[in-house]
Amino acid sequence: MKKIIVILFLLIYPSNSIAHIGHYIKYKKIEMEIYRNGDLIGYNHYFFNRNGVETIITNQIKFIVKLLGATIFQVEGYSEEKYIKNQLVSYNSKTLQNDKIKFVNLTFDQKNKKFNIKGSSYNGEASTDNVIGNWWNHKVLQATSQISPISGSIKDQVVTFLGKEKIELYGKIYDVDHFTLKSKDMSIPKDKRLDFDIWYDPENLIILKVSYSRMGNWEYKLRNFD
Repeated sequence: MKKIIVILFLLIYPSNSIAHIGHYIKYKKIEMEIYRNGDLIGYNHYFFNRNGVETIITNQIKFIVKLLGATIFQVEGYSEEKYIKNQLVSYNSKTLQNDKIKFVNLTFDQKNKKFNIKGSSYNGEASTDNVIGNWWNHKVLQATSQISPISGSIKDQVVTFLGKEKIELYGKIYDVDHFTLKSKDMSIPKDKRLDFDIWYDPENLIILKVSYSRMGNWEYKLRNFD
């Protein structure tokens, strides 16, 4: 059964098509709202800027978790992801998580066809098969490993296609494909492990919703895109 699901996934999302930055040529922004236990606590917004063959995607994220009026957890971050045609050439991020600064500085080594990463959790080389784990990019559903957009750590992943569904977001019904995305190495501590449900809109080539459980039930929901 698992073999059938994997084959179906590859037929629906062939490698060459899912990796194409051209899928996002019509987008100027993708705006997601962040919910925890049903309460709106923040946002995760992506903005697309183009100049010839260069595409730059900037990301702004901010959320605050409160308990009895007191802030117990907060994140605020900014990143810039740069592509030349379809090739990721650089990624830079800085995130303030409570009072701790996390960062990623990634560059593409044209000669050796590798990524060089300097991050708060990892320093070294990485294969260009990796994808930055940002939710604007549906390539995350085809990759076998991802680079943390916050710290630069690399995690192997397994993506499973569960089936087609209908979901409602902000009063609109979408036909979607439902996936799970999990860490391949289940010995990783639970608070570091990838464990997401993802709903993807194949018509607009965009991720509509992401959910996971960690210190509560979290949802990232697509509020607006144009």
